[in-house]
Amino acid sequence: MKLIVGLGNPGREYDRTRHNAGFMALDVLAQRHASGAIAKGRFHGMTIDAAMPGSGKAVLLKPTTYMNLSGRSVNEALRFYKLEPETDLLVITDDVALPTGSIRLRPGGGAGGHNGLKDITKMLGSEQYPRLRMGVGPKPDFINQADFVLGRFIETETALIESACEKAADACEMFCAEGLDAAMNKFNAKSGGWGTASRDKDDSKTDKPPQGGAA
Repeated sequence: MKLIVGLGNPGREYDRTRHNAGFMALDVLAQRHASGAIAKGRFHGMTIDAAMPGSGKAVLLKPTTYMNLSGRSVNEALRFYKLEPETDLLVITDDVALPTGSIRLRPGGGAGGHNGLKDITKMLGSEQYPRLRMGVGPKPDFINQADFVLGRFIETETALIESACEKAADACEMFCAEGLDAAMNKFNAKSGGWGTASRDKDDSKTDKPPQGGAA
C-alpha cells in the first residue's frame, strides 16, 4: 500500500491557488481511481481509498491543517498504516522554482523553502521521502512569494496546470505500480531530466509566515 499526499490549504478562498497544486493533482487521481468514493475525515485531513492499477490500494490524503502544519497529518497516517516514508510515501507539492506545467520527482532532499515540506521533514525526522514537485512559477520579482503562491493561476496558465495535474497523476500511478526510479526515469526526462540520484537543494527561499499559516 502507498500513501499519496497532496499539499494545500483547506477552504474555498484557497481553491485552485498555486499553493494548492497538490490538492488539484490529487483530485485528478481520485477521479480516475476512486470515483464515487466518500472522503473520510481522519489524520487531521481528508482521505480517500483508491484502487490503483497493478499495485493495489493507495490512500490519498489532503491535510487540512494548513500548509505549515502538514507534517502532523502525514506522520499520523504513516504511523497508522505502518508505512515507510522512503518507499511508501509520495508528497505532491507546488514549486515556484519550476515553470508552470512542469513536474519533477525526487527521492528526498531539502525543502527548497517550502513550508509544507519543512514541517513534514520536521515531523518525520528525515528528508528522505519521495516528492513530486509541480511547477507554478516563475514568480515575478515584484511580487512577494507568499502573495504569489496564495494567488490563483491566470488564464494563460490554466491549460498548463491542468496538463501538469494529468502528468502528475500518471506519475503517481507509475510510482505505485513500478516504484520511484521508474517514475523518475520516465517523467523527469520529459521535464529536463534529473537522474535517479538527484537531491533537492534550497533553491527557492521564502519568508516564513506565522506558525500554522496558509503559506
